[in-house]
Amino acid sequence: MPLTFTLDPTVTPALRDGVLGLWADVSNAGGAVGFVPPVTREEIRPELVKHLAAMAEGRHRLLVGCDETGEVAATAFFSFNTHRLMTHWVWLYTVMVHPRHQGRGYGRDLLAAAADAARGFDGIDAIRLTCRGGLGLERFYGSCGYKEVGRVPAAIRVAPGDDRDDITLLLPLA
Repeated sequence: MPLTFTLDPTVTPALRDGVLGLWADVSNAGGAVGFVPPVTREEIRPELVKHLAAMAEGRHRLLVGCDETGEVAATAFFSFNTHRLMTHWVWLYTVMVHPRHQGRGYGRDLLAAAADAARGFDGIDAIRLTCRGGLGLERFYGSCGYKEVGRVPAAIRVAPGDDRDDITLLLPLA
């Protein structure tokens, strides 16, 4: 059953809790979304609050994918540039698919929905995102049309002695 994607959903307590739960579950399954396991919802909450505040200020937008039961199963946050020379592209952050839904093509569906949404934003020509090296994520994003445009070796310290590359990818929308 495909996910149903909504751009800019109304932020209700259920949606907030759903995103928070997704973020914790993805992180604890080893997903590269800003935390390393084990992590609690309470440790993630301040980061979610930052995203929600940026949404309220119009600096971020949220794309949510819900499963057939209405539960939050996937997310991606768009972040708009404020620098006058970079307003033609957006960042895509916190790209997640719940572990129980992985392997069904929902990650590709999420990225396609994100590209479709970004094409509807005024003056946006491309999407940039970063990913953590060492997990093969750049191959997945590459298979979805993203091109690697930069890499900073050992920029992400997952744990003492475990440094990963910070990889920047770009998807032109034209």
